[in-house]
Amino acid sequence: MVIRSKAPLRLGLAGGGSDVSPYSDIYGGFILNATIDLYAYCTINVNETKKIEIVAADLNQKLSYDVLEALPIDGNLDIIKGVYNRLVKDYHINNLTGFRITTHSDAPPGSGLGSSSTMVVAIVKAFTEWWNLPLGEYDIAHLAYEIERIDLALTGGKQDQYAATFGGFNFMEFLKEDKVIVNPLRIKRWIIDELESSMVLFFTGASRSSAKIIEEQQKNTSQGNVTAIEAMHNIKQSAIDMKEALLKGDISSYAKILGSAWVDKKKMATSISNESIDIIYDTAIAAGALSGKVSGAGGGGFMMFVVDPEKRINVINALKTFDGRVMPFHFSEGGCHGWKIYN
Repeated sequence: MVIRSKAPLRLGLAGGGSDVSPYSDIYGGFILNATIDLYAYCTINVNETKKIEIVAADLNQKLSYDVLEALPIDGNLDIIKGVYNRLVKDYHINNLTGFRITTHSDAPPGSGLGSSSTMVVAIVKAFTEWWNLPLGEYDIAHLAYEIERIDLALTGGKQDQYAATFGGFNFMEFLKEDKVIVNPLRIKRWIIDELESSMVLFFTGASRSSAKIIEEQQKNTSQGNVTAIEAMHNIKQSAIDMKEALLKGDISSYAKILGSAWVDKKKMATSISNESIDIIYDTAIAAGALSGKVSGAGGGGFMMFVVDPEKRINVINALKTFDGRVMPFHFSEGGCHGWKIYN
């Protein structure tokens, strides 16, 4: 038997960072995000070898273990092992058999598209399909969050797991005690088409670790940094404002909100932007972009720009002068899903 799953990566449109504790616990957070047609993939091949093979194909890494109830968490492909360990423990999986699990992603770690968390969701979904676990969308997203943030102690927020699980355009509310409410947005097709025509996604070529940026953001919140907290309040409000602009198809307001939120975001931590990002941003603006921001925590990865569709090629050509690459994309509707193939 072969089990496959896929989960979509996301663009964080507004509110990013307000889903990170302690801010979300104290003030509550609002996030607006949308999934795109880039994915994390997982395949499980069930066999009778009494061996567990773990293959991260895009990272060119491979591990092998005897069948165990808990695999060692040692810094090597831990998100795969962390999912396996948690599900075996929580759902009392007996009669463990051998299998090979293979993963790969359309975007590298540190891209700012939520690739690591999306991969966790895809892995959870694959095991859910294999073992017929009683997990709904909220269950999968929350479990993926706990595996990353609690079991593996990886720093980050909550939005990525929910975006990958639910898919589409969502306005999310992050409240105390890890309570999350996902509000799917029904955006008209012409608005999505106009938005796709008005956006350029650019990979800077530099992946980064979001942990240090998020840790500085958390420190600023916990220590009462007034400038950083006020900036986060503005960023949270931008999610509300952008939701209204999107539902109305007001791309001009959408662009202004995105640009203002980027100014506020840079106040959250010193490493969110850098000289390279600033040069790329200024070049895009000079070529006709209306506004832009870094996707995710910042520091590198993907940047998104809002443009006049008639000037889109000008912006793309200007960005081609840098070492990165422009990434064509479309918004996607579905969230993570899995399926079985019987040999």
